[in-house]
Amino acid sequence: MSGNFVYPLADRIAGVDEVGRGPLVGAVVTAAVILDPARPIAGLADSKKLSEKRREALYGEILEKALCWSLGRAEPHEIDTLNILHATMLAMQRAVAGLSVTPDMVLIDGNRCPRLPMPSQAVVKGDSLVAEISAASIVAKVTRDREMAELDTLYPEYGFAQHKGYPTAYHLEQLARLGATEHHRRSFAPVKKALGLA
Repeated sequence: MSGNFVYPLADRIAGVDEVGRGPLVGAVVTAAVILDPARPIAGLADSKKLSEKRREALYGEILEKALCWSLGRAEPHEIDTLNILHATMLAMQRAVAGLSVTPDMVLIDGNRCPRLPMPSQAVVKGDSLVAEISAASIVAKVTRDREMAELDTLYPEYGFAQHKGYPTAYHLEQLARLGATEHHRRSFAPVKKALGLA
């Protein structure tokens, strides 16, 4: 799993990843995971490269075997107030703060780190290189996908279960036709346009 990434010398490494920066609806969801070296999990990979069935199976295994895990989130109104980047950083801080075990080091997927009370490092393509980040990406994605399926039952006409809130042609069409729900991010251009605020 390590590719050309060299793991830092630390006992307890937390991996952090986010899901949902691009969608027009719902929260940005982050997860922080500290794996247990005594209970390895086979098949961890970037959540986007796994089938839904495989993700669900690994999700259950991660929750059962990880030393600890935690979710963080920023809601649509926070995204609209802060902007998506700052809201994502806030959600990552919340995920790390929620861990029941304090990590010695935090590895974050991407190219920037939120402010944290312990050492941290951004790892580009970390969800493919670092097992802890892969685990976090799976936990965050399964959590958010389930939320979108739930939202779909409340607003079936938008198709959230299919596109997960991303700006697909169908989603944009329904947004133009029906307007925004209370869960839409009003600061995002297509939503502004649908509300006549652009």
